[in-house]
Amino acid sequence: MKFEKLIHGKLIKRYKRFLADIVLDDGSEITAHVPNSGAMTSCIEDNCDVWITHHDNPKRKLKYTLELTKMGKELICTNTGVANKIAIEAIENGVITELQGYDNLKPEQKYGNQNSRIDILLWNNDSDKKCFVEIKSVSLNLGSTLAFPDAKTTRGQKHLEELRDMVKEGHRAVMLYIIQRTDYLPFRIAYEIDKKYNEIFEEVIKQGVEVLVYQSSINHEEIKVFKKVKFK
Repeated sequence: MKFEKLIHGKLIKRYKRFLADIVLDDGSEITAHVPNSGAMTSCIEDNCDVWITHHDNPKRKLKYTLELTKMGKELICTNTGVANKIAIEAIENGVITELQGYDNLKPEQKYGNQNSRIDILLWNNDSDKKCFVEIKSVSLNLGSTLAFPDAKTTRGQKHLEELRDMVKEGHRAVMLYIIQRTDYLPFRIAYEIDKKYNEIFEEVIKQGVEVLVYQSSINHEEIKVFKKVKFK
């Protein structure tokens, strides 16, 4: 996925989860939308380098969106919505080998009993068995590993349960974690942050939910999925 023109600045502060005050290189101060509901631990701090995009849409209240941050030497894509886009690209380009061989791919399809939408639905024309793929963006660095989630997530717990329900109905269900930072480390579930999520995760994988973890490469021009990551 190619980024739109990125604008560099320094973070003044992030607040109310979805807002960030930023000073641009020309000295002007702006407020950007932060498309990330998590704690963003280890991927943002006051005065860190940030890159934003500008959107000249009259319907938007905020004209800027936070896309990238830099912590030490590492670039991090903090826009969680990007994970779905690059996952679809990676499936269509054959990078995620485990999700090949399907005739159809549709994003954001309604499913389950809890009024949810699956990130990606895959299926073949000659089969009633579908493949449900839930995607999570990974940005938390715990030192020796990268991890998900970075905050308690009842929504994430529900998604795991719904994937399990799809397996019970005879379908294939896949939990796909996309790492959106450039420090290449193993991945694990952050059990110390959300014990309940970890418990449900352990349960559902025993019941047939598959787990895939893929790394993305990031620079100031593009972000793309490029390799499978060891699951610790």
